[in-house]
Amino acid sequence: MTCTSSHTGLDARSIQMKQLSVEEFAKAADHYEADNAGVYNVCKKDYPDILAEIEAEPFNDLLDAGCGTAPMLSLLTQRFPMAHFTGIDITPKMIEAAKSKQLPNTTFVCGDCESLPFDSEAFDVIICSQSFHHYPSPEAFLRSARRCLRDNGRLILRDITFGNMLIHWFINKVELPVLNRHGYGDVHFYNHRELQSLCNAAGLTLERFEQRKGFKLHAVIRKKKNQVI
Repeated sequence: MTCTSSHTGLDARSIQMKQLSVEEFAKAADHYEADNAGVYNVCKKDYPDILAEIEAEPFNDLLDAGCGTAPMLSLLTQRFPMAHFTGIDITPKMIEAAKSKQLPNTTFVCGDCESLPFDSEAFDVIICSQSFHHYPSPEAFLRSARRCLRDNGRLILRDITFGNMLIHWFINKVELPVLNRHGYGDVHFYNHRELQSLCNAAGLTLERFEQRKGFKLHAVIRKKKNQVI
């Protein structure tokens, strides 16, 4: 499978981190949804909170950014049979596994979340679960998400965060480089201040930021009508 992404204009580190993520998740694709998925089981704990946010407002079109093998979209197609869903992931093996499910009203694209290959104002909701910390250019993702969201649309973001500044520094500056050397494509975990700054630069409103149990980042980011970048 050919993935719709380009390394044109990227620096060497960005290319390296993207490749690490592709290699990491290619290895994980076969057991990503299994009970013995190890660290990837953390994603399953996001589903109830994401679902609660989605149910809070009506929608027609939803994008799962970093959809993996589509476990969340599998649930959503059952809960919202009249909606249309799209999943995008940079790892071809993940998209192959997602497509094999033949989910109704669902389209899958192998592509780069930092440059979403969709029409402007195509979605009411974008969800992103445990994928954001893999992006070398999170600002590019947020700008791309803003373009693809309709007015008043939402980005529902789940990730990991650390309120303690010492822990935040240690994880990002010490632990993640070690993980990179062992084949993991984790780039950076964001705190409230960092995410607020990224949203401001992208012309998005950080409507809610919470650190929930287990160092879970829960954020709702809004594209407000006529918001100036």
